[in-house]
Amino acid sequence: MTRIRSPTTPLLAAAFLAGSIVPSTSFSPAIISRNSVNIPSSSQFQATTGSSSSSSRSGSSSALRMSTLPPGIQNQPTELPDSLEDAASIAANSCHQLSVTAGTTVRCRVDFDTSIGDETYTTLKSTTEFMQQFVSSLCLASIKGVMEWKQDGVMRLIQAKSELREVREQLQELGLSTSDDDDEDDVDFGAYPGDESDEGDVTNENESSEEAIKLSEREAELLQLIANEGIDPTAEWTGQKVRIYFPDEGSAALARRDWSSRVPPCVEFASCGGVQVADGSNDAIIIFYCPRASEAEFVEEILYKTEENRGEGLLMSIMVNPLLVDMGVTGFGMAGRRLRERLIDGLVPAYYLRTLAWGALTRVWPQLFTVWQEDEEAEGGYRMIKAMDRLPSNPEVEDIYDIENGNMNAPQEGMGLLNALGDFVNGMTKL
Repeated sequence: MTRIRSPTTPLLAAAFLAGSIVPSTSFSPAIISRNSVNIPSSSQFQATTGSSSSSSRSGSSSALRMSTLPPGIQNQPTELPDSLEDAASIAANSCHQLSVTAGTTVRCRVDFDTSIGDETYTTLKSTTEFMQQFVSSLCLASIKGVMEWKQDGVMRLIQAKSELREVREQLQELGLSTSDDDDEDDVDFGAYPGDESDEGDVTNENESSEEAIKLSEREAELLQLIANEGIDPTAEWTGQKVRIYFPDEGSAALARRDWSSRVPPCVEFASCGGVQVADGSNDAIIIFYCPRASEAEFVEEILYKTEENRGEGLLMSIMVNPLLVDMGVTGFGMAGRRLRERLIDGLVPAYYLRTLAWGALTRVWPQLFTVWQEDEEAEGGYRMIKAMDRLPSNPEVEDIYDIENGNMNAPQEGMGLLNALGDFVNGMTKL
């Protein structure tokens, strides 16, 4: 059977790719009426930095070349995302731009918490959808060959849908319907003994039957291809890889089972602890997903070993929702402080989003941490009440809200030390 390719297929594919595959090229969506900032794409960043960007990867300095950023971007507030998918795309793009701007292996963190204190589900479970979309967007932006792989899948998907229509039309011409509306009582039991039949008719019926079988088999293949969104699950990935480390092997095993159809084939799964047997020779990005204080030692060991073995080949290491300092495990004494100095303080906060009972706190690198309050009269339903160059503590966030709404007076100038001491005491009493 000759396959007929619709002349509109390339156009449909191009439109689909332009609308839904290319990751976000802006640091934050413009949902508030404010002068937007034009953030260049990765290709524009490469053109801006020139050959110095690639050559600097061979050096040991990890200082960010802030001169490559648009003027004034560091002093811009961060706006809220439109949706979870938008937040994941923005977070991925922020990590990618951070890596490109740094020009060398960079350590960063992504914090995403929309639970508002609800502990019904663990952080790992409640952020699974965000993580899947974040990883997919990050691979599209940072891993060579993933965009082409996705484009090929979309082309196969569109072609499969077009061919499926043609196959079903041919089945209908043969008198076979793919619907469930056939009359079950209309059954052909064959010819009775003695009935006269033309030998040519029998031959034609056999040929039609063979063609119908081939068409039915092709229909099943196309339906499976469409169910896989044009992706061949048996294809083996040989390029750069992204490795996600889960807190335990059970979580990693579930991800291997459930995430395979939701993330690109360059993604592999591992766990903190135990014997590391996976081949990390092609790892370009490593992600620690919700690492806890009990895994802090393994996280350090894996991180240092990967950085040593991969060298310039490691683009970045990302910690998503890390909780590496805990009162019950590491404590807040000397051990916790040393761990923070070695591992946590050096992480660049690439993306931060935490929902509050009355608003949200967000940040996209390299912009400011911004506190938003719900306001029905404001465009987008939120209004900005504070922008800061650092992450405010929980008491500070509540004070910002109270001051904005007249529930308390703003702190007097010159009282910064006493205010900081009061915040420290309040924080310790709540542990």
